[in-house]
Amino acid sequence: MTAPPALAVGDAVPVASLAEVGGLVVAAALVVAVLAAGFRWFFRQRVAFGVALLVDATVVTLYLNTRVALGQAISGATGALEPLAVVFNLAAFAVAGVLVVPAVRFGDRIGVQVLAASGARELASDVGDFVQAVGRAIAVDLPEDVADIDGYDPVADDVKRDLAGKTLVFPRRLTVEQLEDRVAARLKDDYEVGYVDVELDADGTVTHLGLGRRVAGIGPTLPPGTAAVAVHADPPNAASTGDLVQVWATGDGNDDDDDDAPGRVATAEVRAVHGDDVTLAVDEADAEVVAGGEFRLATLPREPGADHEFAAVLRGADETMSVVDVAAGSDLDGATVADAPGAVVAVRSNGRVEAIPDASRALVAGDAVYALASPEAARRLEAAGAAPPGADSTPADDADAP
Repeated sequence: MTAPPALAVGDAVPVASLAEVGGLVVAAALVVAVLAAGFRWFFRQRVAFGVALLVDATVVTLYLNTRVALGQAISGATGALEPLAVVFNLAAFAVAGVLVVPAVRFGDRIGVQVLAASGARELASDVGDFVQAVGRAIAVDLPEDVADIDGYDPVADDVKRDLAGKTLVFPRRLTVEQLEDRVAARLKDDYEVGYVDVELDADGTVTHLGLGRRVAGIGPTLPPGTAAVAVHADPPNAASTGDLVQVWATGDGNDDDDDDAPGRVATAEVRAVHGDDVTLAVDEADAEVVAGGEFRLATLPREPGADHEFAAVLRGADETMSVVDVAAGSDLDGATVADAPGAVVAVRSNGRVEAIPDASRALVAGDAVYALASPEAARRLEAAGAAPPGADSTPADDADAP
């Protein structure tokens, strides 16, 4: 291989050199595109521009160094400082640098399509029309604004930031209802969200997304007038949460001390067992006597109270209590209890509370409807009870809630 001839002023750049520059920059761009696609596939994010530019320049440099080395080996001349060589080198670096950005975008886009087609659960970028058109996947883009669900504790702000704008990928050929269920299940499982209220259009566009946090701990399940205390006890065999037990003092053998005499101290409900440490739910009056003591427990042969069982069931369900005032001219004004979304458990009208109203009972403006409803049903109930635009709602009375 001989060094390229000297380039005099006014000489035209050889066509072979232009073709060589074009082939070099295309090769460098393809290497960058492959890097971007692989980076997206492995790390689930776009490659940094600085890294892509470094790889691009490395490809060009390796080629130029190899070209000069071959010239030295074959002809014994470098030709590195000749005008044509200088023009060739500068043109190669300049054009290759310009093509870095489109090469990164192209490769990143290919990586996204490969991820979507291979069954990825979520992406931080849009899924192209091609992947969706072939019937493999449908993308659901979560909105940037994630709302809180009324009546539920809000989720942490960092969870909202992680979900804002994220793209979830699901199989195609799902109905809108099935897709909403899949989105809710994905958010609950992957992000430990307690409650999800999501509404989708027929094309998969999210029109509303609300999140709520499931309340943890014993406190929310304690009925009024009770407290949870920890004791050291000898629990019955196979004692578990929900068992109703009698709490018996063991006594210390000192007959002069009546407080330490054996005997039944209280009746309680087992809430947790860890070895010989037991958490009990007892009446507030017995809490100070039982807390921190050492006792024996005897299981009672009967079911726990209905109020405790209802609290446990409600705690694990998606439904919560919603209260909606019926405004004049609203969809609930003149409707029946059966027409209201959710399960209506009480209606307050003119200061009087009607528990478990008949399904045919008519609702009028000023009524307050108490219903157990899921987040979606609660939102529909609130919308149904709201006054139409431009109308004045009739405020409900100020009587206490049931």
